[in-house]
Amino acid sequence: MPRAACWPCVPAPEPGDSAMSALKHEDLDRPVTIGAEAYISEDYVRAERDRLWRRVWLQAGRVEEIPEVGSHITYEILDDSVVIIRTAADRIQAFHNVCTHRGRRLVDTPAGAHHACGNRKALVCPFHGWTFNLQGDCTHIRDREDWQDQLTPENTRLAGVKLDTWGGWIWINLDPDCVPLREYLEPAASMLDPFQLENMRVRWRRWVVFDCNWKVAAEAFNEIYHVDVTHPEFKQFGEFRGWARSQGLHSNIGYDAPKNVDANQQAKLRIGTGDARLSTAQMQNFTWTQVNTNTTQTLVDAANRLADELPEGTPPGEVLMHWLKSAREADAARGVVWPTIDPAHVGRSGTAWQIFPSFQIGHAVNNALCYNFKPHGYNPNQCIFEVAVYELFPKGAEPKTEWEYTPVGDPRWRTVLPQDFSNMAAVQQGMKSAGFRGTQPNPYRERAIANLHLNLARYMGTGAPRLLKG
Repeated sequence: MPRAACWPCVPAPEPGDSAMSALKHEDLDRPVTIGAEAYISEDYVRAERDRLWRRVWLQAGRVEEIPEVGSHITYEILDDSVVIIRTAADRIQAFHNVCTHRGRRLVDTPAGAHHACGNRKALVCPFHGWTFNLQGDCTHIRDREDWQDQLTPENTRLAGVKLDTWGGWIWINLDPDCVPLREYLEPAASMLDPFQLENMRVRWRRWVVFDCNWKVAAEAFNEIYHVDVTHPEFKQFGEFRGWARSQGLHSNIGYDAPKNVDANQQAKLRIGTGDARLSTAQMQNFTWTQVNTNTTQTLVDAANRLADELPEGTPPGEVLMHWLKSAREADAARGVVWPTIDPAHVGRSGTAWQIFPSFQIGHAVNNALCYNFKPHGYNPNQCIFEVAVYELFPKGAEPKTEWEYTPVGDPRWRTVLPQDFSNMAAVQQGMKSAGFRGTQPNPYRERAIANLHLNLARYMGTGAPRLLKG
């Protein structure tokens, strides 16, 4: 849990929000209800700029995206644009993407692009040519003498942005007085460090502007309660009962262990029901072809070998262990080394972590599925939804990927994610109904939703969960 200083000073709660001061993280195992303001209010989304987005650590890209001195990417959220530059072999810096002369953005994002990227020796303003070196110092001003010696290094250099790295990601914070990134990320950072996420590389990544608030999109993926109904095809592989836990500023989710399987061995890997050798292969092949996430070709191939390598009647727990051992050895033979993690730690870590406010890391020992959610302008009914799939690759064989804008309905989303998409748009519409009384998340399986809003209320000063009264 971050220290108290991590919580920003916020205005007094709105009338009726007295529960904000009374409700604590340990209370979230009780039923609560959450109003619709945070999802549908234009005033709320406008207030988020200053009270939320300018005060939290935001995942802004991967370290490997800027491999050389001068390599840069941009990150945009609402009115703010940040340029992130490798300024030395061992240093990355971030600056507000705005010229100190007249406020023109220094680096433009091409129309329809996810962000700008490239390599520069300097930042040159396209308006009047003011020039800045990679460290943000202004090195050229036309007709400098006209300013009567009042231009100084201090009032001409670019405004810096706090930056740090963890897990292979670049993180930025627009608040110059923010707590250190590591402190902000705990306990998630310590729980996820053994998975060595920094060694993974992107297999594919897509983004889309979606017709719902960013919180509606995030909540579609931070619980497992929806799987049986939204994704009925998975029922053939067993029951997907899951839990959600408050982890202070963050939360995590995971599966309840099936019978006869050690709970400590559970990660994102499910072994199916019936003959575990066959159902595991069926589920892996379905996941690979219809979702293309949460697994790898190595895991699929190892699952397809189970029927030949194990006798019929092998207990599910033994099938799981053999499958993982076989896949680990196959990857090692091609130069891919999985981290070795204590099974009890794997069990405690669950299947995914929600990093407040809007980044989700679905971790496994050799792959990861990550979602990121951002507002799309000040329209409370739209958001930017990003999906990135990571994997361990042999050194030198990492794929080169770009962010692909992939509209809803595009077949590249396969068949499973579109089932989630249909819920997201429909929920946004339903929340505006006069008959909607507020969300009532499952205290065991959807606690991450209540935790998100409890933390949001500490930043926003309104919208805290309230205890549900029967």
